[in-house]
Amino acid sequence: MSEFAKANLRNWDNRAELHSSDKTGSYRIARVLAGGSSLHPLEASEIGEVTGKDIVHLQCHIGLDTLSLKHLGAGSVTGLDFSPKAIAAARAFAEQAGTAARFVEASVYDAPQALGETYDMVFVTWGAINWLDDIFRWAAVVSALLRPGGRLYLLEGHPQLNQVEARNGSLELAYHWRTPMAEPLTWDDAQTYTGDDRPLTHTRCYEWIHPLSDIINALIRAGLSIDHLNEHEIVVWRAFADVVELGEDQFGLPDGYPKIPMSFSIGATKRGG
Repeated sequence: MSEFAKANLRNWDNRAELHSSDKTGSYRIARVLAGGSSLHPLEASEIGEVTGKDIVHLQCHIGLDTLSLKHLGAGSVTGLDFSPKAIAAARAFAEQAGTAARFVEASVYDAPQALGETYDMVFVTWGAINWLDDIFRWAAVVSALLRPGGRLYLLEGHPQLNQVEARNGSLELAYHWRTPMAEPLTWDDAQTYTGDDRPLTHTRCYEWIHPLSDIINALIRAGLSIDHLNEHEIVVWRAFADVVELGEDQFGLPDGYPKIPMSFSIGATKRGG
């Protein structure tokens, strides 16, 4: 594991401790434990039919979306994450909810070996691939996990959003459009993104911006056909201090700001089905 990945693991172990005792309600824990869903309207409207499908949720964090997919009718659900504290929380939530789910601790790059199975759907959403240094290696993992005809659903913060900062009432270009593997963006956030006022003790973390062209080409090279690419003017966290709430845990830029795509979603199918 690289030094970047080790720092991110410490950071995400720390976040898992805070998120699994969520003080803000943003993770919708009570709703999931009662048999409901934590999915936001955007992903819920785009993922398509999940009834009876075998689904793997990569970088599942504390597993609430994983359990939600089962509650929405999935045949089987598996969550994978590199954080042992996140996986422990996910397993505890599954037990509390009485929901059948498998949770595996492993790097996403090691997922095919760690899981030993293939699936009808790979599900990846909100703050996942920006923590990975190699998008082409990630796409190969997605392909290896899918059965022929199986589908990927990816929903993420837009790379254009990740390039800018909101300063003095406007958006300013601050970061390169593609982040070199060996030169990640470096952050030391004192608190996590949910609004929880408890401090992080492991603040250092690293991220990479992947252009849409790299993401699309990586999936095509890995043997997937692109079914859709959608861009959206919303995200589900307070990306900037000035964002306005447009619905439950749904945020956009206020009037006066230039509108940019804040998130994107990709549906893709593994060829050969």
